[in-house]
Amino acid sequence: MQDRYFSTDPAQRAAARELYASVKDLPLICPHGHVDPRLFADPDYQFGSPVDLLIIPDHYIFRMLYSQGIPLAELGIPSAVSPPTGQCLRDPIKREDSPDSAEGDHRKIWRLVCEHWHLFRATPTGIWLRDELADVFGIKLKLNRANADAIYDAIEEKLQSEAFRPRALFERFNIEVLATTDAATDRLEQHQAIRDSGWGGRIIPTFRPDAVVNIASDGWRENIDRLSDISGETLRDYSSYIRALEGRREHFKAMGATATDHAALTAYTECLSASEAEAIFQRALAGQATDKEAARFSGHMLVEMARMSSEDGLVMQLHVGSWRDHNPQIHARYGRDMGADIPIRSEFTKNLKALLDRFGNRRDMTLVLFNLDETTYSRELAPLAGHYPLLRLGPPWWFFDSWLGMTRFLDAVVETAGIYNLAGFNDDTRAYPSIPTRHDVWRRVCADWLAGQFVRGFIDEEDAQAMIRALAYDLAKQTYRLDG
Repeated sequence: MQDRYFSTDPAQRAAARELYASVKDLPLICPHGHVDPRLFADPDYQFGSPVDLLIIPDHYIFRMLYSQGIPLAELGIPSAVSPPTGQCLRDPIKREDSPDSAEGDHRKIWRLVCEHWHLFRATPTGIWLRDELADVFGIKLKLNRANADAIYDAIEEKLQSEAFRPRALFERFNIEVLATTDAATDRLEQHQAIRDSGWGGRIIPTFRPDAVVNIASDGWRENIDRLSDISGETLRDYSSYIRALEGRREHFKAMGATATDHAALTAYTECLSASEAEAIFQRALAGQATDKEAARFSGHMLVEMARMSSEDGLVMQLHVGSWRDHNPQIHARYGRDMGADIPIRSEFTKNLKALLDRFGNRRDMTLVLFNLDETTYSRELAPLAGHYPLLRLGPPWWFFDSWLGMTRFLDAVVETAGIYNLAGFNDDTRAYPSIPTRHDVWRRVCADWLAGQFVRGFIDEEDAQAMIRALAYDLAKQTYRLDG
């Protein structure tokens, strides 16, 4: 439908249509996401089956099905230990790894999903996959039990073709730049392979140090050993630890990185003295750090990461507010990031004070804030970003990456922060074929929202045209310093 997601008011719809038309074909800027760089390192990479591509990696899909009593094993989700904390990439699922209860039969899994697709009515997931099938695969059939096999066959046929190799899709999607998210201990071999191949697509890494910063997380000590190995620093004390992190950031930057990414339960920051940081680090090495010490150390390291960004120029991203792996039974059997992540209440004004006192007035560095507590939008985030030169607001994230979530976000923050304190849009996905669909939803929502501002007289047509381009393209490129 040409005018999908636009207002039913004729004047607003006509204005939205015109605004959307001006940006719909702009290149895609993808400054934050979780697509595996291995897709692009191998020019002949194939996605596998429709289930490999669309079901097994997508926690948005299987969390809803699990909520209705469908076991993850029946969806082909392998029972395995997850990657270390902070590692966003997951090895591709091999067909033989599927559990016996699914009999390794991906067609059977696909039928099961289609039989229950009514569960996704009026959800962002339902919208994304419907539009993705239509716009990327050319499939207009409705997902249901009757159409399951026909849709499966059509997708499988497409996936066998050269046109559906990741590099070919990158060019078809008109992606200008795509940033992956990579652990601090990643050797970035896939990124080097992309460079060595001579292919012209711009794929860049993002430095994600959570696994070596969050001392209370599973596997922290083992990840410190990995950091020591890859950095060449013997990590006996806090100062060598900091040197190792700085060295890794330098390597990431040399490989094209323009940003770092940090996930935290809260936005708490604190400046520890050198002796306090050393004492906590030593207790952590010995496995003796308390939960309170871990929280203080994580808060201190956010300030340290801001200090490093002030020196090396990497844009800092902070994702706050998800109680990850809330379901202990799913975590124990399937590992991390399996759809059991739940938002919590967040606070920024007090928690970020230590960091903002040191860096908030800097105009030459950027901290992008993402949050899962919508009540903070107008109360805290918009006023903070509307004052401190350091801050930019990331787009609606995770549970709020939706038509309603985007609209509520714009309603809540623009009056106070304007749009030029926003970071534009990023798709934040590992579901590679969904990238153009996600950007299209954002562009349509922004066009409709700006059209509403225009027809009410808050902005004129010239303002609306400038603002839609900024929201669709310019702000993301500027915020993440992707002009180079």
